[in-house]
Amino acid sequence: MNNKKFNGIVISLLSVIIGLFFGALLMIAFKYDPIVGYKALWEGAVGNPFNIGQTIRAATPLIFTGLGFSIAYTAGFFNIGLSGQALFGWLASVWVALSMPTQPKIIVLPLAIIAGALAGAAFAAIPGILKAFYNTSEVIVTIMLNYVAVYVADFVIRNVMTQQADATPMIGENATLTIQKLTEMTNYSKIHGGIILAIIVVVLVHLFMNRTTLGFELKSVGLNKFASNYAGMNAKRNIILSMVLSGTLAGLGGVMMGLGEFKNIFLTHGVAPAIGFDGMAVALLGGLNPYGTVLASLLFGGLQTGSTFMSFTAKIPQEIVGIITASIIFFVGANYIIRYFIDKKAATNAKKGVEK
Repeated sequence: MNNKKFNGIVISLLSVIIGLFFGALLMIAFKYDPIVGYKALWEGAVGNPFNIGQTIRAATPLIFTGLGFSIAYTAGFFNIGLSGQALFGWLASVWVALSMPTQPKIIVLPLAIIAGALAGAAFAAIPGILKAFYNTSEVIVTIMLNYVAVYVADFVIRNVMTQQADATPMIGENATLTIQKLTEMTNYSKIHGGIILAIIVVVLVHLFMNRTTLGFELKSVGLNKFASNYAGMNAKRNIILSMVLSGTLAGLGGVMMGLGEFKNIFLTHGVAPAIGFDGMAVALLGGLNPYGTVLASLLFGGLQTGSTFMSFTAKIPQEIVGIITASIIFFVGANYIIRYFIDKKAATNAKKGVEK
């Protein structure tokens, strides 16, 4: 393992540890016992088969949105539109599922999944095309498109898919990702077959980015698009491709919500799905590595499910877990602080070695 990868792992671990330490200080400040709190958090996340199932359920969409962010970021783009792309994927998958209530599952489920992936891809293609041909800021465009997605989805739900209702009907069993054996193994948690699809996609993304010419070209564009053009690579095509792939994965994250967890779609009330923003956090915490993204997603899933149990048993507000999560994200984003001390220590050790 090279020093860069090792330092990345150390920074991610330290970010988590510092976040947990900050959370402990916060609990003490408000007269809560951090040992009792973290014990309840652990039990709520992985204490029994049901809680493990709930943690995996919460982590599944984050794996997809995290992978989506990683691909765009590796290609040099900051895709903040993951939430809108996931929402479009959620909307399209449920719409297709509801439109075919009597068709066999072998037809409906794949079509609904593909529809969600294509919806996310199409929505992400807009900032990709604008960036490639007009050099617009993908950050501004994707932020604005999140609002477009929210209000378009609310309009479609209330005026097209229903008659002024706040939520669509539930999809049929012919379109759900539920696997009965998985559900029974976890004491009837909301775990679903999306985790199997997520694992497959993780492996495919790793192979694509590290073993294919296109993956190499996306990395090259991220490092220097002008040098990539000079080397004969089509930078514009790769810019659009990276955003489309990112949106496809984000759309699949939305599919997990529509066909896996909720089995319908409801009004957003002006708020984009959190899985998009959390996906950015897990990708950064995972070092933009597909397998690291899985581990970071499981951590965030555990924090999400464990916080509910912690509030019930230890009587500690869920908001404290939110602050812990925010602290972890902060130190991941501000990793240069941790990197500064790591580099300083390495320089000190190197100096001592020279003096000897």
